[in-house]
Amino acid sequence: MLKDFFGKKKKYATIPSEENKLEVPEGLMKKCMNCHKIYYRKEMNKNINVCPNCDYHHRMTAWERIDSLFDEGSFEEWDKQVTTTNPLQFPEYEAKVEKDQNKTGLNEGVVTGKGSIDSQITAFAVMDSSFRMGSMGSVVGEKIARAIEKANAQSLPFIIFTASGGARMQEGVLSLMQMAKTSVAVKRFSESGGLMISVMTHPTTGGVSASFASIGDYNLAEPGALIGFAGRRIIEQTIREKLPDDFQTAEFLLKHGQLDKVIHRHDLKSLLSKLLLMHQKGGEVS
Repeated sequence: MLKDFFGKKKKYATIPSEENKLEVPEGLMKKCMNCHKIYYRKEMNKNINVCPNCDYHHRMTAWERIDSLFDEGSFEEWDKQVTTTNPLQFPEYEAKVEKDQNKTGLNEGVVTGKGSIDSQITAFAVMDSSFRMGSMGSVVGEKIARAIEKANAQSLPFIIFTASGGARMQEGVLSLMQMAKTSVAVKRFSESGGLMISVMTHPTTGGVSASFASIGDYNLAEPGALIGFAGRRIIEQTIREKLPDDFQTAEFLLKHGQLDKVIHRHDLKSLLSKLLLMHQKGGEVS
């Protein structure tokens, strides 16, 4: 017998049954989009959605971002009741918005409000690319403009995290008008002495990159973030030249003077805290 000859029983690979497969909880694991290494989702979440192996910065939802930055229990949401209509009667638009509302738990592609970072109160807006790819429709523009105006009225600094594919096509020219509305709100805020910090995340493109995202007092970005107006292919076809491999990345923009700093997510809260403290009346940074 094989057992007598080799001194032990021969082992064979077994294939898990369908019943055993179903016992594995869905969403338990997460694969890095960059290095393709697989981690427990909890491990990735503890690392603020940064890959422990290659340092790739994965996208964060609006509430993940808020929870990672604000002092516990300090966040107060603004304008949650403002929701999207269908002004141009675009086919199936309302159904798609409702689907994203159910999927994300958000009313629109941006969350606004105020809270404290290391006990320093600030107004805040964070875009969420999981809702209509963070596209800027009338409600997104309105909520951001209102948040800036409230920050101005309450003499608060304003921090915005951008993540967007650009203007929302289903709202046509009404979407494009949000570029002007939000930029005017930022201009008035700046003229009143307000501090605005813009943090661009992956991706920040189209009308968002061409308006409020790029006109902060401090323009920051996360490593590797795609930031630009038109797509690479369109630009290459227009100018008939091959673009650099790192074109439209945060690092490329920093090298060409369009950003103040590319900041790792682990260091972001500390930097924001220092900037807020530095701009307080009598503020000092050690």
